[in-house]
Amino acid sequence: MSDSYSVDLVIPCYQEEDALPQTLPIILDYMRAVLNRENIAAQSFRILLVDDGSEDRTWEIIVGLTKANPEVCGVKLSRNCGHQNAMLAGLSSSAADVVITMDVDLQDDIEAIADMLLEYQRGSDLVLGVRDDRASDTAFKRTTANSYYRLLSLMGVPAVENHADYRLMSRRALVALLAHNETNLFLRGLIPKIGFKTTLIPYLRKAREHGTTKYTLRKMLRLALDGITSFSVVPLRAISALGILIFIVSLFASAWVFATAILLPDRVVPGWASTALPTFFLGGVQLLALGVIGEYIGKIYLETKRRPRFFVEESILK
Repeated sequence: MSDSYSVDLVIPCYQEEDALPQTLPIILDYMRAVLNRENIAAQSFRILLVDDGSEDRTWEIIVGLTKANPEVCGVKLSRNCGHQNAMLAGLSSSAADVVITMDVDLQDDIEAIADMLLEYQRGSDLVLGVRDDRASDTAFKRTTANSYYRLLSLMGVPAVENHADYRLMSRRALVALLAHNETNLFLRGLIPKIGFKTTLIPYLRKAREHGTTKYTLRKMLRLALDGITSFSVVPLRAISALGILIFIVSLFASAWVFATAILLPDRVVPGWASTALPTFFLGGVQLLALGVIGEYIGKIYLETKRRPRFFVEESILK
C-alpha cells in the first residue's frame, strides 16, 4: 500500500428523491473532515451515486449535486437492474485505490468509515461492516434474518453473519471481484470467497429517518434464494437423500403389505387411503423436486446467455 491513496464511495440509489438531499451533505461533510485527520492517509475522495432506473427525481437531484460538489459523480442505469447490479455498476466505474460501498439512507453508521480506512492502512484488503445487533429491525425481519444466516451456514454458503453491503475493498480485492462474470449476483457470498486479508468492523445500525425502504419482502426473498442457489448444491443433494429415504420406506411398506395379505388376509381392510395417500405424498415430493431442479436449470439458462448485467444510460464522472 502506498503512503497516500484515493477513496471512492459507491452508493446505489433507487427512488431516493426524499433521502438524497438530506443525507448526501452529511456524507460530504464527514468525508471532508476524515481527510483532514492526521492518522488518515487518504488524499482525495469521490462519491459515486448510481441511479438504478428510478422513476422519480433521483437522477435530476444527482445531476444537481454533481454541479454543486466537485467530489460527487453520477451514473444512471437505463432501467432498474436491482441493488446488487447497481452496486456493481458503481464498482466498475471506480478507479480509486480504495472503494467503500454503502446505502444512501445512512442507517449504516458513517463513523465506521474512518475505522475501515485505518484497517486498510494496516494491511486489510477487505473490511466488512457487521451489525452489533438488529434492534432497529422489526421482530419478523430479525427472526427471518437470523434464520436465514443459519440456513446459509448449514448449506456451506460463505456469508458473514449480519454483514450486508457496508464494506471497504482495496483495488486488488475489487479487481478480483470484477473478475466474476456471473449473471446471478450475490455479492455477500462472493466477497468472502476472494480470500485476501479481511477485518470485521462492528457498528450500530440506525433506524431510517429519510424516505422509505425499497427492499420489499419479495426482493429480500429473491436475494435469499440467489444466495442459496448460487453457492450451494445442498438442495439437490437433499432431494437425492429424500428419494433414497422414500425408496427404503416403500420397501418396508411393501413387505408389510405382502406379509399382512398372506398371513392375515381377514384383517386387510380395502380402502382408498392406502392408494391415495402415497400417491399424494409422492406427487408432492416429485413437484418439490422438479421445482428445486428447475430453479437450478433456470440459473444455468441465464448464465449461458451471458447477457449484460446493466447498461449505463448516462454518466457524470470526474
